[in-house]
Amino acid sequence: MKPLWFLLFILFPILATNNILATSQSPSSPQTPLRKPDNETIYRISKQLCWGCIGESLQFLFAHNLVRAAKWELPLTWDFQLENYARWWAGIRKADCKLQHSFPENDFKLGENIYWGSGSTWTPTDAVSAWAGEEKYYNYAQNTCQENQMCGHYTQIVWKTTRRIGCARVVCDDGDVFMTCNYDPVGNYVGERPY
Repeated sequence: MKPLWFLLFILFPILATNNILATSQSPSSPQTPLRKPDNETIYRISKQLCWGCIGESLQFLFAHNLVRAAKWELPLTWDFQLENYARWWAGIRKADCKLQHSFPENDFKLGENIYWGSGSTWTPTDAVSAWAGEEKYYNYAQNTCQENQMCGHYTQIVWKTTRRIGCARVVCDDGDVFMTCNYDPVGNYVGERPY
């Protein structure tokens, strides 16, 4: 699959110019003008491009790297394959917005953080802030989490060997928000410290 910038580069001149006529040639016929794309076709194509996705990707990446910088960890890089995986899972969760991981419990192939928010205004920064907020429950000296609290979202963000990230955000059919981020290499190994 081509990156979004490639699609924008190819489609923008077609969508932005109203007077371009494409022509088709075949060995047995003269040039025949094709009709211009109609508004419905342009709308359908532009809707599939997810115009806000680039901004959301940058928000996810920047927010993660701010948390990592506070622990002197190397910044993560954006990975389009991880993004595609996250988009696939967010697409499945769009119907019910269920706070469910994409892997069976204890069978993670990638690191994964998930987030649900009531209403449609939750942003990538909100999700990362919620995950990073678990730091207050994490005891580095004992490498433990406070009883009845979660720390795994935070420790995955700052995991020392994780290098790549891909995330997605979707407004579910009920109007709530589901977000997911995937990390590679996976973190949160039992008995190991995150940094």
